[in-house]
Amino acid sequence: MQRYPRNLIGYGPNPPDAAWPGGAKIAVSFVLNYEEGGENNILHGDAGSEAFLSEIVGAAPWEGKRHWNMESNYDYGARAGFWRLHRLFTGAGIPLTVYGVTTALARGPEQVWAMQEAGWEVASHGLKWIEHKDMAPEEERRHMEAAVRLHAEVTGAPPEGWYTGRCSMNTVELAAEMGMKWVSDTIDDDLPYWHANGETLVIPYTMDANDMRFAVAAGFGGPEEFFQHLKDSFDALYAEGEAGSAKMMSVGMHCRLLGRPGRVQALRRFIEYAQGHAGVWFPRRIDIWRHWAEVHPPVVPDLVPSEMERAEFVAAFGGIYEHSPWIAERAWELELGPVHDRAVGLWNALARVFRSASEAERLEVLRAHPDLAGKLAAAKRLTAESSAEQASAGLDALTDEERAAFERHNAAYTDRFGFPFIIAVKDNDKTSIMAAFETRLANDRETEFKTACAQVERIAYHRLKDLLP
Repeated sequence: MQRYPRNLIGYGPNPPDAAWPGGAKIAVSFVLNYEEGGENNILHGDAGSEAFLSEIVGAAPWEGKRHWNMESNYDYGARAGFWRLHRLFTGAGIPLTVYGVTTALARGPEQVWAMQEAGWEVASHGLKWIEHKDMAPEEERRHMEAAVRLHAEVTGAPPEGWYTGRCSMNTVELAAEMGMKWVSDTIDDDLPYWHANGETLVIPYTMDANDMRFAVAAGFGGPEEFFQHLKDSFDALYAEGEAGSAKMMSVGMHCRLLGRPGRVQALRRFIEYAQGHAGVWFPRRIDIWRHWAEVHPPVVPDLVPSEMERAEFVAAFGGIYEHSPWIAERAWELELGPVHDRAVGLWNALARVFRSASEAERLEVLRAHPDLAGKLAAAKRLTAESSAEQASAGLDALTDEERAAFERHNAAYTDRFGFPFIIAVKDNDKTSIMAAFETRLANDRETEFKTACAQVERIAYHRLKDLLP
């Protein structure tokens, strides 16, 4: 049994319309990372200074020392950048979600007061602005629990949402286990989606529409590039919303980066541009959670193939290939994951087994299929799947003349090729089936064997489509 946990399909080719409040065509979520006073610093008990996301080119930690330039850079965010952004957003009437590093919040009481007076959501950005990637799950949980306790002391209530940022492979699961309403430690979609627990909403964040790219090598060359990227992102998503598939846009901000006067004007221009469009919603993350919980509540699927034990899997899918449960048995042993919990994904896994089987095994699968409108159908001895399929094409209501024609063609076909005539009846009707009979009787055996196998796969697709998303 091999299982691959990454979800590489998500909502698939037809994502749902978010149905934002008021029929909004796009939700633009501004997020302000408040990290100043929570970064690596020997004053905070760390081994050295911070080296991440600053104006200092090629910054490296100073072990055992305070890095005055680095501290000053972070200090600017708290002393000036925050207030510049606060004036901009309160003036524009747009509420924010703050990703607040808890120790930074504790060292910024006036900023916290201003956040709360403005009606901003203050979510948790972890206890300290440090790397979590090498933490054991137990250690990371202790950090997160300490962050929640301190957050409640500083803000008056525990956080409802979580974003670590410098996260580990366990962060999302831990946040869900701790009962967070939402978590944003992913960048994998333009829409929220429910965590497997059915309670925590994953609200993806962004690394591209993010001012952090002013502080990395492959980043924005200047404010104009930042504005143009935000505008282009907005335009693309707004157009999708106008077409009936509304999405979410996140904008990531840092006080010490975007709060600089040479950059904030680009943000101001973007806000004015977005507010100049009808049907734009500017929610906090918690507002997105409330909307999604009401309009798109979690749905527990009846069948989750990648999580099934062998017996359950074979019982559910052993009949997808007519009377050939061995195909499901072998498919269960493949590397299955979330992509196989949808019809096309599981169809592909089963088809791989069928295609890699010996010719003799595939021939047995072909021979397991009943004749169309044959004796088994007349005696009502078809499988439930075959019975429904034949009925869908009207083969259960043939005239005597039509039934006789089918019997003649069935006999001629089987005599010629050694297996019954197989066609995906859900793609056809009586007329096209009769036409296919005549056309395919002229094929050589190799061609017809391949054609019949392809039709078996097509039948399997239709059967799975009736069971899975």
